[in-house]
Amino acid sequence: MTDEHEGQRPEDDAARLGLVVVGEAAALHSGDEAALDASEQNIRDTIDEMIDEPLTERQEQVVERLASAGGTLTAGLSGALAAQTGRSVDDILEGAARRVVWQQRLADQRDAERGDDHGTGHGQREDAGGQQREHRNDNGRDED
Repeated sequence: MTDEHEGQRPEDDAARLGLVVVGEAAALHSGDEAALDASEQNIRDTIDEMIDEPLTERQEQVVERLASAGGTLTAGLSGALAAQTGRSVDDILEGAARRVVWQQRLADQRDAERGDDHGTGHGQREDAGGQQREHRNDNGRDED
């Protein structure tokens, strides 16, 4: 096993995978073949970056299918929730992505309160959803 992943928290990896699953759901809802292909490649790339030792071909296929199945479930549930609430699927998926990042930030706060910086030397981590840095309320509206 390499020390390439030393200092990485499971919460960070889980957040990355959560965002990959939300991305797969968005690609499924879009119906765009190119988006689906890109999402599936993102799944493979993310898994490859996270593993410490090479997976067998079967293990890799299982992990990829689990991530894809998670995206399918997320797509179905977000579609149902959107239909029930009158909101768009995009709004629901955006909210899901924000929640993934929020959970990671809570873990960061807990670590900071304990003084645990996981070997980064500075106690600050970039979250898996760095692109989601807008401050919005629970209804998805921008806060001023």
